[in-house]
Amino acid sequence: MPNLFQQSRRNLARWFTLSMGSILVVFAASVYVLEVRGRLQAFDTELESKARVMAGGIQYRLRQGRLQPRLDHVPMLGSNTLPMDSKIAYARWYTSNGKLARFVKQQPSSLYVTTMGFETVTPTNATDTPPLSLRQVTLPVRHEGNLIGYLQIAVPLTPLQHTLSQLRLLLTLGVPAALGMIALTGWWLGGVAMQPLQQSYQRLHHFTTNASHELRTPLAKVLGHAQLGLMSASDIESGARLRLEKIVHIIRGMSRLVGDLLFLARHEGRLRSEDLELIDLTKLVQELAWDVAALAQTKTMTVDCELPNQAVMVAADPDLLGQAITNLTDNAIKYSPPHSRVQLRLMTQGRWAVMQVNDDGPGISADALPYVFDRFYRVNATRSQSEGFGLGLAIAQQIAQAHGGQITVRSEPGKGACFELTLPRQII
Repeated sequence: MPNLFQQSRRNLARWFTLSMGSILVVFAASVYVLEVRGRLQAFDTELESKARVMAGGIQYRLRQGRLQPRLDHVPMLGSNTLPMDSKIAYARWYTSNGKLARFVKQQPSSLYVTTMGFETVTPTNATDTPPLSLRQVTLPVRHEGNLIGYLQIAVPLTPLQHTLSQLRLLLTLGVPAALGMIALTGWWLGGVAMQPLQQSYQRLHHFTTNASHELRTPLAKVLGHAQLGLMSASDIESGARLRLEKIVHIIRGMSRLVGDLLFLARHEGRLRSEDLELIDLTKLVQELAWDVAALAQTKTMTVDCELPNQAVMVAADPDLLGQAITNLTDNAIKYSPPHSRVQLRLMTQGRWAVMQVNDDGPGISADALPYVFDRFYRVNATRSQSEGFGLGLAIAQQIAQAHGGQITVRSEPGKGACFELTLPRQII
């Protein structure tokens, strides 16, 4: 059972880490996206201000009734002026018809303006590795409401990319570190949350163990006295004898119940590897089949055993695993009619050993199938206590799970039942 608490603690830590980690990742991604948008907006604002300063330096003259720009004194575009900003990659002027009229530093691949506003571009003739990205803006220039032309400038995105690279590095290192801290916190909180439950379970476990153990002594005494009364009083009246025999029968049933409860209390959880040994499941099933055949003969039933020719090795406690198989076969014999057949079948499926117990009994309804392995559950609640307390299948399932396996059942009313024991196989 401690393994169950450790598993629950791991599940709590895992779900806590997943939930908090998801929130952290979404928050970090949102911060990054907002940071990119904010810095790009600031970058565009600065670029636009440079373009408007250049556009503000353009002079005009009236020629043939039309305004003509004079670009000689425009920063960067003018032939007699110094560059306004050495960080500008290129500057271009297009006429009001969108045709290229003048450019500085880089000749465009197209002679006509193609886009307006902001755009991120990579020059086709760039030789940088990785290629240099540029932020380009194209603005219409107007004078007294009349379109004069288009001004286009571009600057490298290197400063922005460098800042965002540092932010990505910070998030790349910080998010995993934060996830690690969240995982450790989840593990610690899981331990704190499980501690009261573990303490409650331990108290309940100790009570069940002690109560079951303490009940065995008075039950044994009552059984001994009842059997002694039957042996010593040969001339006892028939009514009293029947009552004593009934007492013996009930006490034996109670002793089996106490033994089953004690077993369930002592063998919860996964078995330790040092408690297991390598056994041949084929040989174990064959030996148990002989005992089952002897029991089946009392009900004029037959037992068929289908086993592989080779050994099927599993790591198990042979006594516990034998008890699980015995419980399954006893259950099949108990609820099968006389002159019917019980089949034991062992096979391998990949890394699993699979044993099936098939019977020709009345079957189990679909409503009862989910509960057949519950403690004290019996498909027919009207059965007498002489037919058991509903713990046999629960014990078998608990033993299977203690070995890392599972028991499943398939059944239809009137078509018998198939109980399937699956165990991890040891491949040698």
